Amino acid sequence: MRRNIVHSGADALIYEIRQIVALAKQIEAMGVSITWENIGDPIQKGESVPTWMKDIVSGLVAQNKSWAYTATQGDETTRKFLASKVNERGGAQITSDDILFFNGLGDAVAKIFGFMRREARILGPSPAYSTLSSAEAAHSGYEHLTYELNPDNDWMPDLEDIENKVKYNDSIAGILLINPDNPTGAVYPKEVMREIVKICEKYDIILICDETYAHVNYSEWGSIHLSEVIGDKVCGFALRSISKEFPWPGARCGWLEVFNRKNDPTFERYIKSLLDAKMLEVCSTTLPQLSIPLVYSHPEFLNHLKFRNQKFKKKAEKATKILTGIPGVKVIQPKGAFYLTVLFEDGALKPHMTLPISNTKVRDFVAPLMDKAALDRRFVLHLLASAGICVVPLSSFCCNRNGFRVTLLEEDETKFEWIYETLAENIRKYLAS
Repeated sequence: MRRNIVHSGADALIYEIRQIVALAKQIEAMGVSITWENIGDPIQKGESVPTWMKDIVSGLVAQNKSWAYTATQGDETTRKFLASKVNERGGAQITSDDILFFNGLGDAVAKIFGFMRREARILGPSPAYSTLSSAEAAHSGYEHLTYELNPDNDWMPDLEDIENKVKYNDSIAGILLINPDNPTGAVYPKEVMREIVKICEKYDIILICDETYAHVNYSEWGSIHLSEVIGDKVCGFALRSISKEFPWPGARCGWLEVFNRKNDPTFERYIKSLLDAKMLEVCSTTLPQLSIPLVYSHPEFLNHLKFRNQKFKKKAEKATKILTGIPGVKVIQPKGAFYLTVLFEDGALKPHMTLPISNTKVRDFVAPLMDKAALDRRFVLHLLASAGICVVPLSSFCCNRNGFRVTLLEEDETKFEWIYETLAENIRKYLAS
Protein backbone atom coordinates (compact mmCIF):
# COMPACT_ATOMS: atom_id res chain seq x y z
CA MET A 1 0.00 0.00 0.00
CA ARG A 2 1.19 3.54 -0.65
CA ARG A 3 0.50 4.43 3.00
CA ASN A 4 1.14 2.33 6.07
CA ILE A 5 -2.26 1.97 7.77
CA VAL A 6 -1.03 -0.13 10.73
CA HIS A 7 -1.15 1.62 14.10
CA SER A 8 2.23 1.95 15.80
CA GLY A 9 0.90 0.05 18.81
CA ALA A 10 -0.57 -2.88 16.86
CA ASP A 11 2.06 -5.34 18.05
CA ALA A 12 1.08 -4.64 21.67
CA LEU A 13 -2.42 -6.06 21.20
CA ILE A 14 -1.69 -9.47 22.70
CA TYR A 15 -4.26 -11.39 24.75
CA GLU A 16 -2.72 -14.72 25.59
CA ILE A 17 -5.75 -15.69 27.69
CA ARG A 18 -7.71 -16.10 24.45
CA GLN A 19 -4.88 -16.68 21.97
CA ILE A 20 -3.74 -19.86 23.67
CA VAL A 21 -7.19 -21.31 22.88
CA ALA A 22 -6.36 -21.58 19.16
CA LEU A 23 -3.25 -23.58 20.03
CA ALA A 24 -5.13 -25.79 22.47
CA LYS A 25 -7.88 -26.41 19.89
CA GLN A 26 -5.29 -27.73 17.45
CA ILE A 27 -3.91 -30.04 20.13
CA GLU A 28 -7.45 -31.13 21.00
CA ALA A 29 -8.04 -32.02 17.33
CA MET A 30 -5.04 -34.34 17.56
CA GLY A 31 -6.72 -36.38 20.28
CA VAL A 32 -5.82 -34.69 23.58
CA SER A 33 -8.72 -33.95 25.94
CA ILE A 34 -8.40 -30.33 27.10
CA THR A 35 -9.30 -28.91 30.51
CA TRP A 36 -9.81 -25.17 30.03
CA GLU A 37 -8.21 -23.16 32.83
CA ASN A 38 -7.27 -20.14 30.75
CA ILE A 39 -10.22 -17.78 31.20
CA GLY A 40 -12.43 -16.55 34.02
CA ASP A 41 -15.87 -17.63 32.84
CA PRO A 42 -17.81 -19.10 35.76
CA ILE A 43 -20.66 -20.25 33.52
CA GLN A 44 -18.39 -22.31 31.26
CA LYS A 45 -16.97 -23.98 34.37
CA GLY A 46 -20.37 -25.09 35.61
CA GLU A 47 -21.76 -22.30 37.81
CA SER A 48 -25.55 -22.02 37.60
CA VAL A 49 -27.20 -18.61 37.45
CA PRO A 50 -29.76 -18.33 40.30
CA THR A 51 -33.37 -18.83 39.26
CA TRP A 52 -34.44 -15.49 40.79
CA MET A 53 -31.85 -13.71 38.65
CA LYS A 54 -33.04 -15.48 35.51
CA ASP A 55 -36.61 -14.50 36.40
CA ILE A 56 -35.60 -10.84 36.60
CA VAL A 57 -33.97 -10.93 33.17
CA SER A 58 -36.87 -12.91 31.68
CA GLY A 59 -39.30 -10.33 33.00
CA LEU A 60 -37.27 -7.52 31.44
CA VAL A 61 -37.13 -9.28 28.08
CA ALA A 62 -40.93 -9.28 28.09
CA GLN A 63 -40.93 -5.48 28.43
CA ASN A 64 -40.64 -3.45 25.24
CA LYS A 65 -38.33 -0.90 26.85
CA SER A 66 -35.54 -3.50 27.12
CA TRP A 67 -35.47 -3.65 23.32
CA ALA A 68 -34.94 0.12 22.90
CA TYR A 69 -31.96 2.47 23.09
CA THR A 70 -30.99 3.89 26.47
CA ALA A 71 -29.58 7.35 27.06
CA THR A 72 -26.01 7.67 25.74
CA GLN A 73 -24.47 7.49 29.24
CA GLY A 74 -26.74 4.60 30.17
CA ASP A 75 -30.19 4.10 31.61
CA GLU A 76 -30.95 7.06 33.88
CA THR A 77 -32.72 5.04 36.57
CA THR A 78 -29.80 2.60 36.74
CA ARG A 79 -27.26 5.41 36.89
CA LYS A 80 -29.13 7.11 39.73
CA PHE A 81 -29.31 3.79 41.57
CA LEU A 82 -25.57 3.15 41.18
CA ALA A 83 -24.68 6.70 42.22
CA SER A 84 -26.72 6.24 45.39
CA LYS A 85 -24.87 2.99 46.10
CA VAL A 86 -21.53 4.80 45.78
CA ASN A 87 -22.72 7.61 48.07
CA GLU A 88 -23.89 5.14 50.71
CA ARG A 89 -20.25 4.20 51.26
CA GLY A 90 -19.65 7.64 52.75
CA GLY A 91 -16.59 8.56 50.70
CA ALA A 92 -16.48 10.52 47.46
CA GLN A 93 -19.97 11.64 46.43
CA ILE A 94 -21.21 11.45 42.85
CA THR A 95 -24.34 11.95 40.75
CA SER A 96 -25.82 9.96 37.90
CA ASP A 97 -23.84 12.20 35.53
CA ASP A 98 -20.67 10.57 36.90
CA ILE A 99 -21.73 7.11 35.66
CA LEU A 100 -20.95 6.09 32.08
CA PHE A 101 -21.90 2.69 30.64
CA PHE A 102 -19.96 0.68 28.05
CA ASN A 103 -20.39 -2.63 26.25
CA GLY A 104 -18.25 -4.43 28.78
CA LEU A 105 -15.04 -3.17 30.34
CA GLY A 106 -13.12 -4.22 27.24
CA ASP A 107 -15.02 -1.49 25.40
CA ALA A 108 -14.39 0.93 28.27
CA VAL A 109 -10.65 0.21 28.30
CA ALA A 110 -10.42 0.73 24.53
CA LYS A 111 -12.07 4.15 24.93
CA ILE A 112 -10.08 5.10 28.04
CA PHE A 113 -6.77 4.67 26.25
CA GLY A 114 -7.98 5.38 22.73
CA PHE A 115 -9.00 8.93 23.67
CA MET A 116 -6.08 9.66 25.96
CA ARG A 117 -3.26 11.82 24.65
CA ARG A 118 -0.59 9.49 23.31
CA GLU A 119 2.19 11.08 25.38
CA ALA A 120 0.23 10.52 28.60
CA ARG A 121 1.18 7.22 30.22
CA ILE A 122 -0.63 5.16 32.84
CA LEU A 123 1.53 3.20 35.27
CA GLY A 124 0.06 -0.26 35.89
CA PRO A 125 0.86 -3.35 37.96
CA SER A 126 3.14 -6.23 37.00
CA PRO A 127 1.84 -8.92 36.70
CA ALA A 128 -0.79 -7.06 34.67
CA TYR A 129 -4.19 -8.01 33.30
CA SER A 130 -3.64 -8.28 29.55
CA THR A 131 -6.58 -6.15 28.37
CA LEU A 132 -5.31 -3.17 30.36
CA SER A 133 -1.58 -3.55 29.72
CA SER A 134 -2.04 -4.18 25.98
CA ALA A 135 -4.40 -1.22 25.56
CA GLU A 136 -2.03 1.13 27.37
CA ALA A 137 0.94 -0.05 25.34
CA ALA A 138 -1.00 0.16 22.08
CA HIS A 139 -2.16 3.72 22.73
CA SER A 140 1.37 4.92 23.45
CA GLY A 141 3.28 2.82 20.92
CA TYR A 142 5.71 1.75 23.66
CA GLU A 143 5.93 -1.06 26.20
CA HIS A 144 3.51 -0.76 29.09
CA LEU A 145 4.98 1.05 32.10
CA THR A 146 4.69 -1.06 35.25
CA TYR A 147 5.28 -1.12 38.98
CA GLU A 148 6.03 -4.31 40.89
CA LEU A 149 3.60 -6.43 42.84
CA ASN A 150 5.69 -8.14 45.51
CA PRO A 151 5.11 -11.92 45.93
CA ASP A 152 7.07 -11.80 49.18
CA ASN A 153 4.47 -9.37 50.55
CA ASP A 154 1.22 -11.09 49.48
CA TRP A 155 1.51 -9.51 46.01
CA MET A 156 1.10 -6.01 47.47
CA PRO A 157 2.09 -3.01 45.31
CA ASP A 158 5.66 -1.83 45.86
CA LEU A 159 4.92 1.74 46.99
CA GLU A 160 8.54 2.87 46.73
CA ASP A 161 8.72 1.56 43.16
CA ILE A 162 5.49 3.39 42.30
CA GLU A 163 6.65 6.73 43.71
CA ASN A 164 10.09 6.55 42.11
CA LYS A 165 8.62 5.85 38.69
CA VAL A 166 6.08 8.64 39.00
CA LYS A 167 8.66 11.08 40.37
CA TYR A 168 11.26 10.51 37.66
CA ASN A 169 8.98 10.06 34.64
CA ASP A 170 6.79 13.10 34.05
CA SER A 171 5.00 11.36 31.16
CA ILE A 172 3.08 9.34 33.78
CA ALA A 173 -0.38 10.88 34.03
CA GLY A 174 -1.98 8.25 36.24
CA ILE A 175 -1.72 5.05 38.27
CA LEU A 176 -3.80 1.93 37.64
CA LEU A 177 -4.86 -0.50 40.37
CA ILE A 178 -6.70 -3.79 40.00
CA ASN A 179 -8.44 -4.60 43.28
CA PRO A 180 -9.03 -7.51 43.83
CA ASP A 181 -6.19 -8.29 41.49
CA ASN A 182 -6.13 -10.38 38.34
CA PRO A 183 -4.00 -12.54 38.01
CA THR A 184 -2.68 -12.77 41.59
CA GLY A 185 -5.89 -12.76 43.65
CA ALA A 186 -4.41 -10.12 45.98
CA VAL A 187 -6.77 -7.73 47.79
CA TYR A 188 -5.40 -4.34 48.82
CA PRO A 189 -6.28 -3.03 52.28
CA LYS A 190 -7.42 0.54 52.85
CA GLU A 191 -4.01 1.66 54.14
CA VAL A 192 -2.22 0.62 50.91
CA MET A 193 -4.81 2.32 48.74
CA ARG A 194 -4.58 5.53 50.77
CA GLU A 195 -0.82 5.63 50.27
CA ILE A 196 -1.33 5.40 46.50
CA VAL A 197 -3.91 8.22 46.70
CA LYS A 198 -1.25 10.32 48.47
CA ILE A 199 1.20 9.72 45.62
CA CYS A 200 -1.43 10.78 43.09
CA GLU A 201 -2.17 13.95 45.06
CA LYS A 202 1.52 14.76 45.50
CA TYR A 203 2.30 14.50 41.78
CA ASP A 204 -1.07 15.72 40.44
CA ILE A 205 -1.98 12.56 38.53
CA ILE A 206 -5.18 10.52 38.20
CA LEU A 207 -6.03 7.22 39.84
CA ILE A 208 -7.85 4.41 38.03
CA CYS A 209 -9.08 1.30 39.81
CA ASP A 210 -10.40 -1.80 38.06
CA GLU A 211 -13.07 -3.11 40.45
CA THR A 212 -14.32 -5.96 38.28
CA TYR A 213 -13.95 -8.33 41.25
CA ALA A 214 -14.97 -5.85 43.96
CA HIS A 215 -17.59 -8.24 45.35
CA VAL A 216 -15.68 -11.44 44.64
CA ASN A 217 -13.69 -10.83 47.78
CA TYR A 218 -13.02 -13.24 50.63
CA SER A 219 -10.30 -11.29 52.43
CA GLU A 220 -10.51 -10.55 56.17
CA TRP A 221 -11.17 -6.85 55.52
CA GLY A 222 -13.68 -7.18 52.67
CA SER A 223 -14.29 -4.91 49.72
CA ILE A 224 -12.57 -1.51 49.68
CA HIS A 225 -13.83 0.64 46.82
CA LEU A 226 -11.91 3.53 45.30
CA SER A 227 -14.69 5.91 46.32
CA GLU A 228 -13.91 5.16 49.99
CA VAL A 229 -10.28 6.26 49.82
CA ILE A 230 -9.87 8.74 46.95
CA GLY A 231 -10.99 11.75 48.99
CA ASP A 232 -12.02 15.07 47.46
CA LYS A 233 -8.82 16.16 45.70
CA VAL A 234 -7.55 13.39 43.38
CA CYS A 235 -9.33 12.86 40.06
CA GLY A 236 -10.03 9.31 38.99
CA PHE A 237 -12.52 6.61 38.20
CA ALA A 238 -13.44 3.03 39.05
CA LEU A 239 -14.21 0.38 36.44
CA ARG A 240 -17.19 -1.78 37.39
CA SER A 241 -18.92 -4.74 35.76
CA ILE A 242 -21.55 -7.44 36.26
CA SER A 243 -19.59 -10.06 34.32
CA LYS A 244 -17.99 -11.83 37.29
CA GLU A 245 -20.43 -10.69 39.95
CA PHE A 246 -23.87 -11.86 38.78
CA PRO A 247 -22.09 -13.65 36.93
CA TRP A 248 -23.08 -12.59 33.41
CA PRO A 249 -19.91 -12.34 31.28
CA GLY A 250 -21.88 -12.58 28.06
CA ALA A 251 -23.88 -9.45 28.93
CA ARG A 252 -20.88 -7.24 28.07
CA CYS A 253 -21.98 -4.62 30.56
CA GLY A 254 -19.53 -2.36 32.38
CA TRP A 255 -19.43 1.21 33.61
CA LEU A 256 -17.20 3.95 34.98
CA GLU A 257 -17.74 5.69 38.32
CA VAL A 258 -16.01 9.07 37.94
CA PHE A 259 -14.71 10.95 40.99
CA ASN A 260 -13.84 14.63 41.46
CA ARG A 261 -14.23 15.40 37.77
CA LYS A 262 -14.77 19.14 38.42
CA ASN A 263 -11.43 19.48 40.23
CA ASP A 264 -9.40 19.76 37.04
CA PRO A 265 -10.52 21.18 33.67
CA THR A 266 -8.23 18.81 31.77
CA PHE A 267 -9.71 15.77 33.48
CA GLU A 268 -13.22 17.13 32.96
CA ARG A 269 -12.51 17.59 29.23
CA TYR A 270 -11.10 14.07 29.04
CA ILE A 271 -14.22 12.55 30.62
CA LYS A 272 -16.35 14.57 28.20
CA SER A 273 -14.35 13.06 25.32
CA LEU A 274 -15.35 9.57 26.50
CA LEU A 275 -19.00 10.61 26.52
CA ASP A 276 -18.63 12.23 23.08
CA ALA A 277 -17.16 8.97 21.77
CA LYS A 278 -20.08 7.05 23.26
CA MET A 279 -22.52 9.35 21.47
CA LEU A 280 -21.13 8.13 18.16
CA GLU A 281 -22.33 4.64 19.16
CA VAL A 282 -25.66 5.97 20.53
CA CYS A 283 -25.59 3.84 23.69
CA SER A 284 -24.56 0.56 25.30
CA THR A 285 -26.69 -2.59 25.49
CA THR A 286 -29.98 -1.92 27.29
CA LEU A 287 -31.11 -5.23 28.81
CA PRO A 288 -28.26 -5.86 31.30
CA GLN A 289 -28.34 -2.22 32.44
CA LEU A 290 -32.02 -2.49 33.33
CA SER A 291 -31.34 -5.63 35.38
CA ILE A 292 -28.81 -4.01 37.73
CA PRO A 293 -31.12 -2.20 40.20
CA LEU A 294 -33.44 -5.21 40.32
CA VAL A 295 -30.64 -7.71 40.96
CA TYR A 296 -28.67 -5.54 43.39
CA SER A 297 -31.75 -4.76 45.48
CA HIS A 298 -33.14 -8.32 45.47
CA PRO A 299 -33.34 -9.84 48.98
CA GLU A 300 -31.23 -12.81 47.84
CA PHE A 301 -28.37 -10.81 46.32
CA LEU A 302 -26.22 -10.39 49.44
CA ASN A 303 -26.66 -14.07 50.30
CA HIS A 304 -25.67 -14.87 46.71
CA LEU A 305 -22.43 -12.90 47.09
CA LYS A 306 -21.72 -14.42 50.52
CA PHE A 307 -22.24 -17.96 49.23
CA ARG A 308 -19.92 -17.41 46.26
CA ASN A 309 -17.20 -15.82 48.40
CA GLN A 310 -17.28 -18.71 50.85
CA LYS A 311 -17.07 -21.13 47.93
CA PHE A 312 -14.07 -19.41 46.34
CA LYS A 313 -12.32 -19.07 49.69
CA LYS A 314 -12.56 -22.84 50.23
CA LYS A 315 -11.31 -23.48 46.71
CA ALA A 316 -8.40 -21.07 47.22
CA GLU A 317 -7.47 -22.81 50.48
CA LYS A 318 -7.65 -26.27 48.92
CA ALA A 319 -5.67 -25.33 45.80
CA THR A 320 -2.99 -23.56 47.83
CA LYS A 321 -2.64 -26.52 50.17
CA ILE A 322 -2.14 -28.93 47.26
CA LEU A 323 0.54 -26.77 45.63
CA THR A 324 2.36 -25.60 48.77
CA GLY A 325 5.64 -27.30 49.59
CA ILE A 326 6.76 -28.13 46.06
CA PRO A 327 10.48 -27.23 45.85
CA GLY A 328 11.07 -24.38 43.39
CA VAL A 329 7.51 -23.07 43.56
CA LYS A 330 5.88 -20.25 45.52
CA VAL A 331 2.10 -19.95 45.94
CA ILE A 332 0.36 -17.06 47.72
CA GLN A 333 -3.21 -17.90 48.71
CA PRO A 334 -5.67 -15.65 46.84
CA LYS A 335 -7.99 -13.38 48.82
CA GLY A 336 -10.23 -12.27 45.97
CA ALA A 337 -11.20 -12.83 42.34
CA PHE A 338 -11.04 -16.45 41.17
CA TYR A 339 -7.50 -17.05 40.05
CA LEU A 340 -4.36 -18.48 41.58
CA THR A 341 -0.87 -17.58 40.40
CA VAL A 342 1.85 -20.24 40.66
CA LEU A 343 5.28 -18.61 40.76
CA PHE A 344 8.47 -20.48 39.88
CA GLU A 345 11.40 -19.36 42.00
CA ASP A 346 14.32 -17.69 40.25
CA GLY A 347 16.46 -20.27 38.46
CA ALA A 348 13.97 -23.12 38.96
CA LEU A 349 13.10 -23.44 35.26
CA LYS A 350 15.71 -24.62 32.76
CA PRO A 351 15.49 -24.79 28.93
CA HIS A 352 16.12 -28.56 28.88
CA MET A 353 13.16 -29.49 31.11
CA THR A 354 10.35 -31.59 29.61
CA LEU A 355 7.21 -33.59 30.30
CA PRO A 356 6.44 -36.86 28.50
CA ILE A 357 4.16 -36.31 25.49
CA SER A 358 2.73 -39.68 24.43
CA ASN A 359 0.87 -38.38 21.37
CA THR A 360 3.53 -38.21 18.61
CA LYS A 361 1.51 -35.78 16.46
CA VAL A 362 1.20 -33.41 19.38
CA ARG A 363 4.87 -33.82 20.27
CA ASP A 364 5.91 -32.91 16.71
CA PHE A 365 3.44 -30.00 16.68
CA VAL A 366 4.68 -28.31 19.87
CA ALA A 367 8.40 -29.00 19.39
CA PRO A 368 9.08 -25.97 17.13
CA LEU A 369 6.99 -23.75 19.44
CA MET A 370 9.50 -24.36 22.24
CA ASP A 371 12.51 -22.86 20.49
CA LYS A 372 11.95 -19.18 21.26
CA ALA A 373 9.39 -19.54 24.04
CA ALA A 374 9.86 -17.96 27.47
CA LEU A 375 10.74 -20.49 30.16
CA ASP A 376 7.30 -20.44 31.75
CA ARG A 377 5.60 -20.69 28.35
CA ARG A 378 7.69 -23.82 27.67
CA PHE A 379 6.23 -25.34 30.83
CA VAL A 380 2.68 -24.29 29.84
CA LEU A 381 3.12 -25.88 26.38
CA HIS A 382 4.45 -29.11 27.91
CA LEU A 383 1.57 -29.16 30.39
CA LEU A 384 -0.96 -28.63 27.62
CA ALA A 385 0.53 -31.31 25.37
CA SER A 386 1.14 -33.85 28.13
CA ALA A 387 -1.75 -33.41 30.60
CA GLY A 388 -4.22 -31.40 28.51
CA ILE A 389 -4.56 -28.59 31.07
CA CYS A 390 -4.68 -25.14 29.47
CA VAL A 391 -3.27 -22.39 31.73
CA VAL A 392 -1.71 -19.00 30.93
CA PRO A 393 2.01 -18.23 31.42
CA LEU A 394 2.81 -15.39 33.82
CA SER A 395 5.19 -13.86 31.27
CA SER A 396 2.06 -13.09 29.21
CA PHE A 397 0.88 -10.79 31.99
CA CYS A 398 3.51 -8.13 31.27
CA CYS A 399 5.80 -9.72 33.84
CA ASN A 400 9.45 -10.75 33.95
CA ARG A 401 8.77 -13.48 36.51
CA ASN A 402 8.10 -17.12 35.57
CA GLY A 403 4.85 -18.80 36.52
CA PHE A 404 1.29 -19.35 35.37
CA ARG A 405 -2.31 -18.44 36.20
CA VAL A 406 -4.99 -21.05 36.81
CA THR A 407 -8.65 -20.52 37.77
CA LEU A 408 -10.61 -21.53 40.87
CA LEU A 409 -13.82 -22.01 38.92
CA GLU A 410 -14.31 -25.73 38.37
CA GLU A 411 -17.64 -26.61 40.01
CA ASP A 412 -17.13 -30.39 40.02
CA GLU A 413 -15.19 -30.98 43.24
CA THR A 414 -13.64 -34.23 42.05
CA LYS A 415 -12.40 -32.60 38.86
CA PHE A 416 -11.19 -29.55 40.79
CA GLU A 417 -9.01 -31.77 42.95
CA TRP A 418 -7.83 -33.66 39.86
CA ILE A 419 -6.79 -30.39 38.18
CA TYR A 420 -4.66 -29.27 41.12
CA GLU A 421 -3.23 -32.69 41.95
CA THR A 422 -2.30 -33.06 38.26
CA LEU A 423 -0.70 -29.61 38.25
CA ALA A 424 1.32 -30.50 41.35
CA GLU A 425 2.41 -33.83 39.86
CA ASN A 426 3.46 -32.27 36.56
CA ILE A 427 5.32 -29.38 38.19
CA ARG A 428 7.35 -31.91 40.21
CA LYS A 429 8.05 -34.01 37.10
CA TYR A 430 9.03 -31.01 35.03
CA LEU A 431 11.40 -29.55 37.64
CA ALA A 432 13.00 -32.95 38.16
CA SER A 433 13.52 -33.64 34.43
